[in-house]
Amino acid sequence: MADKVIIIPTYNEKENIEKMIRTVRSLSGNYHILVIDDGSPDGTAQIVKNLQKEYADSLFLVERQGKLGLGTAYLAGFQWALNHGYEYIFEMDADFSHSPQYLDDLYGACSRGEADLAIGSRYCNGIRVINWPIKRLIMSYYASAYVRSVLGMKIFDATAGFKCYRRKVLETIDFSKIKMRGYGFQIEMKYNTYKLGFKIKEIPIIFADRTEGTSKMSSGIFGEAFWGVLKMKFRKITPDPQTGGDYLSD
Repeated sequence: MADKVIIIPTYNEKENIEKMIRTVRSLSGNYHILVIDDGSPDGTAQIVKNLQKEYADSLFLVERQGKLGLGTAYLAGFQWALNHGYEYIFEMDADFSHSPQYLDDLYGACSRGEADLAIGSRYCNGIRVINWPIKRLIMSYYASAYVRSVLGMKIFDATAGFKCYRRKVLETIDFSKIKMRGYGFQIEMKYNTYKLGFKIKEIPIIFADRTEGTSKMSSGIFGEAFWGVLKMKFRKITPDPQTGGDYLSD
């Protein structure tokens, strides 16, 4: 049984999903893949089903009806991964903006005990982003600065979606208390990890904007994150009562 699984949420990613799956499975780390597809009308899920014949023991699919949000997709994936016994649980986009070449770096930080959450960071070692419009880059960079200022987390890339969690982190976080559903979800999960006392490490990566498919980013996503961070500041964070744990909020 492999101990590593990558959760990839999809909506209309037919141009990317097969190439991503084949690239990940060609790596030496024996990474399993869980695709969470939100009813893609372009046939993304069918492409995954076809590939499952080839990767029967390492490629899994959860199909959902309609666009239910990035956050709910990951929460469903986290619960699936915990139920299936994985120790290292990754988040990654399907569009190659997160290069699979960095998976071993994230895994290494967690497996060596340097981190309970390893983050593939665009901003911890200067700005390492390729092909983004300057307006979007500025918005993303200063969003992380805003999060650091309000929440006190010393994380340079607060909205990063390329991550590796150790199992004990996800067992401890109370998923029922995670409120944000868009990209603010990424901030909220990091903040919960931070407040519960886990070790967080940023790993520098080069982030390249997608070359195929369509971005799911919108101004509403940033609006949710802006106001959600303010509310988060005053929310008490405690471990999941079902799993307990020794990690208590400040």
